Amino acid sequence: MAILGIDEVGRGPLAGPLVVGAVILPEEKPEWVLELRDSKKLSAKKREKLNDVIMAEALATGLGWVDSSELDEVGISEALRLATRRAVKSVQSLHAPFSQIVIDGKVNFLKGTTLEKFVSTMPKADDLIKEVSAASIIAKVARDRYMISLAAKYPGYGFEKHVGYGTAKHMAAIREFGVTPEHRKSFEPIRSMMGFDRDGDGINDVVKNTTVIGMKGELATCEYLEKMGHKVIMRNFKTKFCEIDVVSLFDGRIYFTEVKTRKNNIRGGGLYAVDRKKLNKMKFAVEVFLKAKKEYLKYGPQLAVAIVDGSFEVRDWIKID
Repeated sequence: MAILGIDEVGRGPLAGPLVVGAVILPEEKPEWVLELRDSKKLSAKKREKLNDVIMAEALATGLGWVDSSELDEVGISEALRLATRRAVKSVQSLHAPFSQIVIDGKVNFLKGTTLEKFVSTMPKADDLIKEVSAASIIAKVARDRYMISLAAKYPGYGFEKHVGYGTAKHMAAIREFGVTPEHRKSFEPIRSMMGFDRDGDGINDVVKNTTVIGMKGELATCEYLEKMGHKVIMRNFKTKFCEIDVVSLFDGRIYFTEVKTRKNNIRGGGLYAVDRKKLNKMKFAVEVFLKAKKEYLKYGPQLAVAIVDGSFEVRDWIKID
């Protein structure tokens, strides 16, 4: 009697997709099946190894995905149903026979479908039923790989370590950098952070108090410089002691641009934004950069400041002697 085992991963994180795994194992169980357990009880290295074996030797495997934006739209309960049905549909497309479906937990996410009568729900099935253990493993590995890939797209958030869960470091990153498209806007505390707008200007106050606005200003500055003919080689160079917003090359010189993003234009131009103390910090940052990136020593260094307004347009870009 072939069993289709089903389990989900990613119900509780603040960011990233929900993933459901579905697996049918061979009726004559290979020796490696004895090693299958709840994915949370296995090391990452062991999960990866078992995942590769499962994907190669199981009769059928399937994954069902619901990304963060869709999850926000339909809610977690419907997302679980959708992901489960997508995983099962993937398995059915392989035409591998099964006579029973075991879903980890207490909820039959196939209720209302033609498969409803074949379903048994079982708490802790991911550690008791080998097919469900296998589903847990492939879902966990697939989701972790996806979250690790986000580390390059969104540096500084630590997705490769917490994979979207609400750790202290993850929360600190959200406060510093803001909310990404991968974050679940319907989950607390993201929901409150996104919705808090004390002064009614349409921008939530938490986001205003983070560097997410600064990041948008840096991107606007990069686009501005590229239109001028600059080649942007780095954005947000940062060490423990200093940072540089934008580094670019143009006409034999290397430019180090400090970006100041204003809510409006009232507070003055570029030179207003850089006092002597800030200027000294910029010069120190240039020294640190060139020591770390010696291939750029051949270029003459030039400091500059960009002023970006509330609509994220560069209003002023001035070279500083």
